[in-house]
Amino acid sequence: MNPHSHRKDEHVFIAEKLYEAQSRNGLEQIKLFPNNLPEIAWNEVDMTTTLAGIRIPAPFFINAMSGGSPATAKLNEKLAIAAAATGIPMATGSESIGLKLPEVESSFSIVRQTIPNGIVLGNLGADHDFKDAKRAVALLKADILEIHLNAAQEIVMPEGDRNLKWRKNLKEITSKMNVPILVKEVGFGISPRSLHQLEHLGIKYVDLSGRGGTNFAKIENQRRHAKDFSLLDNFGLTTAETLIASRPFQGKFSFTASGGIRDALDIIKCLVLGADNVGISGLFLHTVLKKNSAGLIDLIEQLKHQVQALMVLLGCHTIAELRHAAFTLGPELYAFQKQLQDQQKEKEM
Repeated sequence: MNPHSHRKDEHVFIAEKLYEAQSRNGLEQIKLFPNNLPEIAWNEVDMTTTLAGIRIPAPFFINAMSGGSPATAKLNEKLAIAAAATGIPMATGSESIGLKLPEVESSFSIVRQTIPNGIVLGNLGADHDFKDAKRAVALLKADILEIHLNAAQEIVMPEGDRNLKWRKNLKEITSKMNVPILVKEVGFGISPRSLHQLEHLGIKYVDLSGRGGTNFAKIENQRRHAKDFSLLDNFGLTTAETLIASRPFQGKFSFTASGGIRDALDIIKCLVLGADNVGISGLFLHTVLKKNSAGLIDLIEQLKHQVQALMVLLGCHTIAELRHAAFTLGPELYAFQKQLQDQQKEKEM
């Protein structure tokens, strides 16, 4: 097996090894208030929302994970079977290896073959140019292209990129592609400063991807002989923090939330804080590895049912109405929000 494909298998193996049933994404610090007179019927709930401007039937999807080897081809097929059966979108892992090695293209194209009519997201690093982006979309006949920002991963990865100059590529891809571009982090959260920069580059769709779920600095550190980058184990913003930090930008972007999503309550909290949809990777990877496609289908349908139940309990007919649901923040998250507000006031003085 070539070293690139071996790395893809390592990523999946280590991600599952490091999987924690209880995530550390900060969402436990958000307390939702029940609506004791909800004035709503179960069948009045509409869970439809948008992902990169495209209408989707439920407010979550299978986020980027794998591809690039025979083992990950089988994994992608299992994930795609579940996506097709439940009607939710699916993203692949980075297609960069598929652009380099024709022999592994099928580990990505199997997703579109299995989901002929559903929504499929391609995935490419921000180091790639417009020409590569077109090829990545064509390989999957993708409806949306994720462009991932993975600076921390590249720095820790033994064979990672050391030239992290990406803005030119982002601007060209965004302005020229004929499919929506979803710019995403890979588990370290996107800061307000970065959102300002993305706005100036013409980006409209952002996956905030906070800390608390799959940690690619930890994964790559496991692959280093010296294991000398544990200092980045808690680097970046948690999912809850990056959602709080992004709230002033909600009129300028459509946000995806991701990072350690473990249940329907996590999904609802992300939507309450302003996300239009939620991406899930680690939970779905763990489930499909342990229980195959059938187990993942059961979990997805359970999540749909529970999201609808929680919307009833909050008295919300639509995802948009969730934005008005009452909540409070725990002390840590409240202090974080207050500091951000104080910093903004200082800038405006």
